Amino acid sequence: MATLYRNLAGAFILLFSTLQIARAQAPVYNVKKYGAKGDGKNIDTKAIDKAIDAAAAAGGGTVYFPTGDYLSVTIHLKSNVALYIDQGAAIVAATNDDNIKYDMPEKSENEIYQDYGHSHFHNSLIVGENLHDIAILGPGKIWGKGLIKDERKPGQNEGYGNKTLALKLCRNVLLRDFTIYHGGWFCFLLTAVDNTTIDNIKMDTGRDGIDLISSRNVHISNTTINAPGDDALCLKSDYSLNYPRALENVTITNCQVSGYNEGTFLDGTFKKDGRNHPQGRIKFGTESNGGYKNITITNCIFDHCKGLALETVDGAALEDITISNITMRDINNSPIFVRLGARMRAPKDFPYSTLRRVIISNIVAYDVTGEQGAIISGIPGHDIEDLTLSNIRIYFKGGGTKEQAANVVPDLIKSYPEPDQFGITPAYGFFIRNVKDLKMSDVEVSFMKDDFRPAFVLDNVDGADFQHVRAQKADGAAMFMLNKVKNFKIFNSDQVPNTKLAEVDKKEL
Repeated sequence: MATLYRNLAGAFILLFSTLQIARAQAPVYNVKKYGAKGDGKNIDTKAIDKAIDAAAAAGGGTVYFPTGDYLSVTIHLKSNVALYIDQGAAIVAATNDDNIKYDMPEKSENEIYQDYGHSHFHNSLIVGENLHDIAILGPGKIWGKGLIKDERKPGQNEGYGNKTLALKLCRNVLLRDFTIYHGGWFCFLLTAVDNTTIDNIKMDTGRDGIDLISSRNVHISNTTINAPGDDALCLKSDYSLNYPRALENVTITNCQVSGYNEGTFLDGTFKKDGRNHPQGRIKFGTESNGGYKNITITNCIFDHCKGLALETVDGAALEDITISNITMRDINNSPIFVRLGARMRAPKDFPYSTLRRVIISNIVAYDVTGEQGAIISGIPGHDIEDLTLSNIRIYFKGGGTKEQAANVVPDLIKSYPEPDQFGITPAYGFFIRNVKDLKMSDVEVSFMKDDFRPAFVLDNVDGADFQHVRAQKADGAAMFMLNKVKNFKIFNSDQVPNTKLAEVDKKEL
């Protein structure tokens, strides 16, 4: 019997070793063997697609790009296939002309409730739809040289591509280690793409970096995105599937976003062109129909760009969100923007948005615009609820006047949600309106130049609990201005005595 067990064990070990060797020797499909030139002159699309088809027909495999520049129009991914772009290799988006065309935009489910670019996927350099088990791996480059950055409506966009990678209704996706330069309108447009890992990607582009939409179980890590002209990392839940689908179970960690001149991140010069408002931020929104649930963002850096934005304005529930360990420098608008609105770019009778159970902690921001404080704003009858902010330190440029302390901030209930539209806020630190159950602890704000506005303005707030709060004050300026505030409490804050107010209006502290 012992001999039998030994023989069985030996057979199992042999079988396991054989399987490991077979896996290690899985077929690799070199695009040059399928006719690709890699010379940056000839169009290699047909050869690349042939290699992908061969790998898919064999049940899966890796399509390999050795050193070279592979000029291409639309490349079509298939299930169980990985693209591997080696060091010194680049997939280059060809420039459209009469003889070279990208795939045409497909007929959309609808073009009403989201931007044109979100409604179409096929007009891209690399495209996949209804696929599973796909990957693009580095350490090479994708250069969107011939991609356009603008929205082109039918009749104007014959054969143009405007996205580096567009995936729709895919699952089990791995994107790792490669670099994108000049990615068109979107480097990644990922809609309903589940079980996805994005790791160690570098992007230097003129418009959006990653637009992650209506997807589940996604992990983004160790990724740097420079996007001066648009948002770097944007979380959305639009209506492009013709039904609402939540963005949920997402982690974002160890990432960096910035707004330096396009190309100067990759070449290491980090140039600024003098624009007042480079974007390059992390944002929830703007398209927001399906909801945002169970999302965490941690250990991220904002540099020379706009601030963090959480927006829901089209009928989505934004809830169960934690954001922590964020550092910011050279921020040109509101460093923290939390907005519930009612633009309602959605089907008739769609429910109003909700925003609740959000925790923002461990934030340090330096050299922040002097025009706007952090903005937390719901709308009348639809409050932001259960919001906690802790361990926050913000250094503003300052310069606000006594006259600006009287500024009336417009409601902008149906407007596009952008901090700049709110103008100069009457608070230099935090402007808070239409909020229920707010908790702020260990929060400190200060300015580099005298600012005569209050540090905190609360307007129509029910339930505000402040502890260990500090604020720099210019002579004669208030720390708090309270308008239509109920259930206000402040404790253990040196500049204001412990205070409990059941209901108060137009009161300074």
